[in-house]
Amino acid sequence: MLRFGCSQVVIERLDPLVNPDMSPSSHMHQVVGGNAFNASMPVTDIAKLASCTTCHFDQDFSNYWTANLYFRARNGTYKRVPQMANQFNDGDNAGITIYYTSPNRNATTAFKPGFRMLTGDAMRRTSENLGKNMQQCYRCFSEPNFGGSMYPPCLDPKWDTDYFPKQPCLGGIRSNIIFPLCWDGKNLDSPSHRDHVTHPTGGPPSFSVVNGTCPASHPVKIPQVMLEVMWNTTAFNNKDDWPKDGSQPFVLSTGDKTGFGQHGDYVFGWKDDTLQTAMDSGCYLRNCTQLTSQTPKVKNQCNVPVTVNENIDGWMNELPGGDWA
Repeated sequence: MLRFGCSQVVIERLDPLVNPDMSPSSHMHQVVGGNAFNASMPVTDIAKLASCTTCHFDQDFSNYWTANLYFRARNGTYKRVPQMANQFNDGDNAGITIYYTSPNRNATTAFKPGFRMLTGDAMRRTSENLGKNMQQCYRCFSEPNFGGSMYPPCLDPKWDTDYFPKQPCLGGIRSNIIFPLCWDGKNLDSPSHRDHVTHPTGGPPSFSVVNGTCPASHPVKIPQVMLEVMWNTTAFNNKDDWPKDGSQPFVLSTGDKTGFGQHGDYVFGWKDDTLQTAMDSGCYLRNCTQLTSQTPKVKNQCNVPVTVNENIDGWMNELPGGDWA
């Protein structure tokens, strides 16, 4: 298992997978990884297009992005909830914690240049009833010093009808997004950005159980990718600011108040065969002699210029792109 932090590279309303060439796209994203990120990313070796990365391992020029979270105040205005660095990622500029998991050495095939995928459904508003095997989930930290424990990433759902809590999370909210681990072995992408990958025959496994049997249609086992987002909700703990009707105040950038529509996008960009080497070498967390790392000070300097001119951090009357969902 690799576990490492990637600082924020840009927050912008762009989505080169779902809305290629569209600027702005429908909703806001938080993006981490290499500086090749833009409105249209070609199906090619992204590692050769980027000159820097916000990720801990400087061989990883991939891009990872997820929906932002917003606080909806009593007066109906919105403000973005900032990300914060996770445990062991001190010094990072917000961002996302990335996991790559394999059941054993030499047990998975790393992604190929040009590979990309999407998990989750931005339009989902109901539970998939997967119990502990749900692929998008949340955890409310009830203490200011949450400890950042990476386990369990997904609990039995406490919020089947309302994913986000109705009481302040004094230590913030954690969001986990897990990608499928079986690939058809042929296509680097698909029109849906989902059909070329799938879950094992027994359904999606819980993290980090990655040893399910892949179906004949998708026989190649790939590393399980998981994104872990930490949102700093502490500025919004005053319930006098929450909606008067008692409803929970948090909403994803898609307009989703349930949380079930959380989703993640991935464009592979590891240099050469470095990810395959790491998966075959028994690397654990950030302990990997086969890879080289960079300090937070260095990776925080990597960024992508903002191209969509709109409100990012101030109070706003509607979500960027409108309350379309």
